[in-house]
Amino acid sequence: MKRSLRGKAFMLFLAAAAVFATVSCGAPESTGNESSSPESVSEQPSGEQSSESEEESTEEQSSSSRKNPLADNASAQALVESYGSFAEAHDAFTTTLAREENDDYSIPEPPEGLFDLVSYPSKVGDLAAYVSSDPGDGQKHPIIIWVVGGWGNGIDDFPWCYPAWDNDQTGSAFWQAGLLTMYPSFRGGNGNPGHYEALFGEVDDIISAYEYAASLPYVDPDRIYLGGHSTGGTRALLASEYTDKFRAVFCFGAVDEVKYHNNSQFTFDTDNEDEFTMRSPIHWLDNVKSPTFLIEGRDGNSANLERMEAATDNENIHCYVIEGADHFSTLAPLTRLAAQKILADTGAEVSISITQEELDAAFAQTPEAPVPVMTQRTVDWLGLTFSCPYVWEIYDSSEEDELTVYSRYEEDNAWDMSVLYLSGLTLQDGSSLTDLANSLKENGYEATETTIGGALAVDCTGMVQDDEGYSYYERYVIIQNGDFYVTLDYMIHESYLEEAQPLFQSILDSVVVGPAE
Repeated sequence: MKRSLRGKAFMLFLAAAAVFATVSCGAPESTGNESSSPESVSEQPSGEQSSESEEESTEEQSSSSRKNPLADNASAQALVESYGSFAEAHDAFTTTLAREENDDYSIPEPPEGLFDLVSYPSKVGDLAAYVSSDPGDGQKHPIIIWVVGGWGNGIDDFPWCYPAWDNDQTGSAFWQAGLLTMYPSFRGGNGNPGHYEALFGEVDDIISAYEYAASLPYVDPDRIYLGGHSTGGTRALLASEYTDKFRAVFCFGAVDEVKYHNNSQFTFDTDNEDEFTMRSPIHWLDNVKSPTFLIEGRDGNSANLERMEAATDNENIHCYVIEGADHFSTLAPLTRLAAQKILADTGAEVSISITQEELDAAFAQTPEAPVPVMTQRTVDWLGLTFSCPYVWEIYDSSEEDELTVYSRYEEDNAWDMSVLYLSGLTLQDGSSLTDLANSLKENGYEATETTIGGALAVDCTGMVQDDEGYSYYERYVIIQNGDFYVTLDYMIHESYLEEAQPLFQSILDSVVVGPAE
């Protein structure tokens, strides 16, 4: 009864997991200046996820030895002083685009009951967004608008993809904590009207996202928060300089002066110094009126943060550098802390405060195993209904009467490196589940007779090796469905075992067996 690995190419893909360490879930591969989202994934056009991020690739240019751009930038100072506020300057300024760029990447449907795909009105027309579904309790709830990094202006399914502890750009810590979350796309992204404006018109879109969120009957308009990472953090900081409508703002890895960063992404007239000034937060820090928290790892863009801290004495701006962290590793632990701060901020006036000690303690905590968004699947010919991660899909196998279930992404984690084979069998010669269990034990498996979904079953575990000597954990479950038997064969490389076991157990706990076709 012991089954081989069947030589499937997917097993080789599992063994090669380390090769894909910087690849994450996302939409079809982008090209040219259409950066991915989140920041380091070459496959995501909407935001950021790249170890080759605009900040990381240019930090050499923005070292702490460079002069404070406020010190001798007379042109910028003249522009700032000619207006009473950043909002006034922004509204009066007309940007000139040297390139008109956009994309038409499709937007995946969100998990039902978790997010709704909506359109929100803006100055350039209706823009797409994911927004947490109405909890249906008749109450008004706080919400955070999360702006992903990278230079793309779209959204895709990153909110419910695997949130790596050392590089979690999903913003999922907020909705996982029970906080309503909105992920807006911007002009030019996902077929939206308009074009990429690289930190200018996108600020207007964030304000429009605020107005939409405030209009939702289940959102408390006095408790709307804003957050973002990298380019998204810079956009969030500019929005905080533009308006005081947000109750508090969390900016991870924002930059100070954009001219020193990834100018290959700039679509505006780079010969006009004012274009840079209108996009550079360091010139407008005194306009911030909402509590705004700037956070960065020491090994990330901390020099940017420290220059902004030195450039203003605005008491609404709070700056924190996390030692031992980089541009990405602050996100998982510290967005979780931010979520708890928001949920506790229930008074008439904002009461959020954060200390360096709290941030350091949060960063030092033990990584949490992420819980995937699950969705229900039904295979009629097996009479099987079960739940699995939303990013998993069912594929026809090369073998007859067998289905393969696995993630459409190739990230180095238990969610994306798991494979589940579904099949059915009919026992012959009067064999029983007990006979199956005994046969499996003879072949080195641990086999236990049990019930799953109310049906009699055999639950087996063992370790198997492929032809190249790689070891895999296998959990092989046979469920009786009348005279028919349903099999679930789950496999994962041994290095993911600790996280994979509870994942598959949650799948088994969801199993319902009905009539097979």
